[in-house]
Amino acid sequence: MLYWAVVFLIIALVAALFGFGGIAVAAAGIAKILFVLFLVIFLITLIFGLIGRSRAPPL
Repeated sequence: MLYWAVVFLIIALVAALFGFGGIAVAAAGIAKILFVLFLVIFLITLIFGLIGRSRAPPL
């Protein structure tokens, strides 16, 4: 997911460089949404990973 956020960010930068305002704004918006979604999923898996590790029986 982070890969796609970076891809859309690059598309937005290239489109902005060539002056395609609408495409740049759309690609930047998609990149922002994907990046936030990536962060939320990362935090959820991090929290569940820490909770699962603390409940594991000691060896």
